[in-house]
Amino acid sequence: MKHLIFAFALLVSSIGIAQAEDTSKHATLYKTPQCGCCESYAEHLRDSGFKVIVKPSNDLDGINAKAGIDEGFAGCHTTFIDGYVVSGHVPINIVKRLLALRPDIKGVTLPGMPMGSPGMGGRKQGPFTVYEVNDGALKVYSKE
Repeated sequence: MKHLIFAFALLVSSIGIAQAEDTSKHATLYKTPQCGCCESYAEHLRDSGFKVIVKPSNDLDGINAKAGIDEGFAGCHTTFIDGYVVSGHVPINIVKRLLALRPDIKGVTLPGMPMGSPGMGGRKQGPFTVYEVNDGALKVYSKE
């Protein structure tokens, strides 16, 4: 009987753990079908503990517009994590800070494909300027 009670307690415990899974660690990344650096960025997120779903799309401009990313300030892929948009090769420390501090913005963007950024090859050429995604004027979120 003790074994049965223990097994039942273990089952209930594991169900509770499954239900309490941290959904903030889920990410959906939209990229153009042929882009390889976007796959590298998805792997960077996975290495940092995120569960990433990659969705190829030929409408990144539309996805970015709906997310509120100003034209010319988008990265080469767009990721949605826990209610925020993360556009481009944003370093993981900035993503984690965004999720921890939960500022009243739509998200962050690192425009273009800067060399040395997560998922990109080459050497970092200087500080990365990451912008807030929000209604109104662009504002620097982080420069590092």
